[in-house]
Formats: sequence, C-alpha cells, structure tokens
Amino acid sequence: MATLTIKNIPDEVYQRFKHQAARHRRSLNQEIISCLEQFSGGVPVDPGTFLARAREIRKLVKGPHLTERRLKQLKSAGRP
Repeated sequence: MATLTIKNIPDEVYQRFKHQAARHRRSLNQEIISCLEQFSGGVPVDPGTFLARAREIRKLVKGPHLTERRLKQLKSAGRP
C-alpha cells in the first residue's frame, strides 16, 4: 500500500475529520481513507456478493417484508 502525506491541513478541517472519525468509531486514518474512497468513486462491489449479503440480512429481519403496497399504506397512515 502507498503512503500519502498531507501538509497544511486547516485546523477546522482536521477537527471535523476527528469528530467524524469518532462518530463512525474509526481511526482518523481510516476515516480519511473512507472519505477518499467515496470521493474517488468508492470500492468496486461484486453484484453477486452484494445480493448474497442482502439475502442474508433479509432472513434476519422479522415481520412482513416491505412491498410497494405496504409502503403506500405506511405513508398514508394517520393522514387525512
């Protein structure tokens, strides 16, 4: 892996990254790498792996699955 040194970071930018890292429970280095990945187009995702993970998560979710019909019902619930 490459190493990158960034100089003359304004204090307020540094503090924002520090607070963001704490909110996400990451190191400052991990937070900056995450931001760089997002800004540069992110990490390529294998569709098959993504779908397999989504299916695993769906099995863990209790209750009815969210359908278009159910979504409309929830949106209109309590509205005149």
